[in-house]
Parts: sequence; C-alpha cells; structure tokens
Amino acid sequence: MSLAADVLKAAKAKGLRIATAESCTGGLVAAALTDVAGSSAVFERGFVTYTNLAKQQMLGVSEQTLEAFGAVSEQVAREMAQGAAQHSGADLAVSVTGIAGPGGSEFKPEGRVCFGITLQTTTVTETVEFGAIGRANVRDAAKNHALSLLLKHAS
Repeated sequence: MSLAADVLKAAKAKGLRIATAESCTGGLVAAALTDVAGSSAVFERGFVTYTNLAKQQMLGVSEQTLEAFGAVSEQVAREMAQGAAQHSGADLAVSVTGIAGPGGSEFKPEGRVCFGITLQTTTVTETVEFGAIGRANVRDAAKNHALSLLLKHAS
C-alpha cells in the first residue's frame, strides 16, 4: 500500500477529514491522496496558494506574518495549516511552503521547506532542509514528508 493510502486508511478509521494547503508542492500532496480510490471518504479539499496574496485570501494568512517572517517560515506554515482547517471544516490539515529551487539565499536556501499540521485545535510546525537536490526532488521529498506528517497525526 502507498503512503497516501495509509494516510487515508488511518484517517478513515478515526473519522477524520483532511485538507491540504500547498505552496511549493503545487498540489502534489492533494494529488497523491486523490490518486487513491475511495479518497473522497476522507479528503475534503486542497488549497494551492502559490502567491502571498493567495495565502491571505484563501487561508487567512496575515500580511503582517508574511512581512515579518516571509512566506517560507514556520509562522506562515502554521497560519496556512490553521487556515486550511478553518476554511474547509477538516479535522486534519497539512501545509507546505518552501523553496524548491533553483535559487534561494544565504538566509533561505534552496531545499528549505516549512510544514504545519493542524489536528483539531492543535498545530505544530517544523522545517526540513532537503538541500539543493533539484526542484523536482525537493517537491517530491516535501510531498512525502507532508504525507508522513498526516499519517503520524491520523494514527
């Protein structure tokens, strides 16, 4: 069974609905979940919020948070996950925001991805440094990490 199928099975067993809020992955997490037959029993919706404006309009991320910390930050990942849960009614929401590359800077290097996960009223965040492994590889690694977070919190 795939990681996405495991997520769906665990969430279904607990009666959890899932939402995703994605930036650098551009919907890969939602696509992985909806590739699994029967996912509609668990998957509520996905938000692809590639721009700061989209993060604000669709998820309620504050302009002040974006200005103070930048889109690639645990603070924004937290607000994205919380916004996805609030705007969808889902019990479990994951967010992904990062720098897939090419590019980055000394302070926000290529391969840095911030994640948020909200389960009902609790949100946790983390940052993973995947490194400059190439855009497609960073996006794939971020998708898999987001699915792992969903599985951990759904189990």
